[in-house]
Amino acid sequence: MNLLQRIDRWGERHHPRWLDGIRVLLGVFLFYKGVVFIQNIDVLKTVIDQSPWLTVMSFWIAHYIVFAHLLGGLLIVFGLLTRVAILAQIPILLGAIFFVHTAAALNATGIFNVHAETGLSILVLLLLIFFLVEGSGPISFDDYMRRHPA
Repeated sequence: MNLLQRIDRWGERHHPRWLDGIRVLLGVFLFYKGVVFIQNIDVLKTVIDQSPWLTVMSFWIAHYIVFAHLLGGLLIVFGLLTRVAILAQIPILLGAIFFVHTAAALNATGIFNVHAETGLSILVLLLLIFFLVEGSGPISFDDYMRRHPA
């Protein structure tokens, strides 16, 4: 049995049901942030353009962020392919912490209030890492599909 299978089994045995509520709230929050980013896509592209490494790809990165937040948030809410959705979210949150929440981002306006969002980004990243290890839990489509194979 490889490491991922052992982590999955441990997560299945030690998952209280109230954690599923936190997983659902995390997914709703990520979906909400995706909607906010759609409404402010130009501001998002401007913030991405401030990074010297990402300027050429700002269009693609902005759309990846929106798509990953919308689809990933829904998948996390329903507990379907939860770990895959979380793996798509982690680079976004790392980028938000290390690139967006720097002194260069202080010039941006609108949705990027640096002081309020840094702690929130760290909390969301920690929750994503937790659910990456813990799994989707007993109240999820993943668990239903595991118990009722086709």
